[in-house]
Amino acid sequence: MIANLVQLAAEHAEEQNPLIPPGPELLVGAIAFAIVFFFFWKKLLPNINKVLEERREAIEGGIEKAEAAQTEAQSVLEQYKAQLAEARHEAARLRQEAQEQGATLIAEMRAEGQRQREEIVAAGHAQIEADRKAAAQSLRQDVGQLATDLAGKLVGESLEDSARQSRTIDRFLDELEEKAEAAR
Repeated sequence: MIANLVQLAAEHAEEQNPLIPPGPELLVGAIAFAIVFFFFWKKLLPNINKVLEERREAIEGGIEKAEAAQTEAQSVLEQYKAQLAEARHEAARLRQEAQEQGATLIAEMRAEGQRQREEIVAAGHAQIEADRKAAAQSLRQDVGQLATDLAGKLVGESLEDSARQSRTIDRFLDELEEKAEAAR
C-alpha cells in the first residue's frame, strides 16, 4: 500500500509543478485572501489610520506645546534677567545714595562737633577771663587793703578815707603791673 501511494504521488508529481498549487486550491486561497483583505481594508485599516493620525496629531501638538513652552520660558528668563539687572542697578544706586548720605551726615556731625567744641572753648575762655577779672579784682582789693593797713602802720595815721585809699591802691597796683610787664 505504501508502494502504491508513493507510485501515485510520483505520477501525480510528474504531471504538476510542485511550486504551482492546483487550480481549485488556488481559487479557494484567492477568495480567502480577498475576504481577509476586504475585512482589513473596511474594518481594521480605518481604525489603524485613525489611531496613527491621532498619535501624529498628539506628537505634533506635543511638539508645538513644547516649542510654545520653550518660547515662553525663554521670554520669562529674559524678563527675569532684565528684572535682575534692574534690581542690581537699583541696589547700586541705593548703595551710592547711602554712601553719599553717610558722607553728608558725617560732614554735618563733624561741623556740629566743631561748632560745639568752639562754643565750649569760647565759653571756657569767657569763664576763665571772668574768673581772672574777678580774681584780679579780689586780689586788688585784698592787696589794697593790706597796702593801706601797712601804709597806715608805717605812717602812723589811719588811711581810712576811701577815696584816698582807692587812689593809693590803684597807683600802687599800676606800678606793680608796670614792673611786671617790664620784667617780661
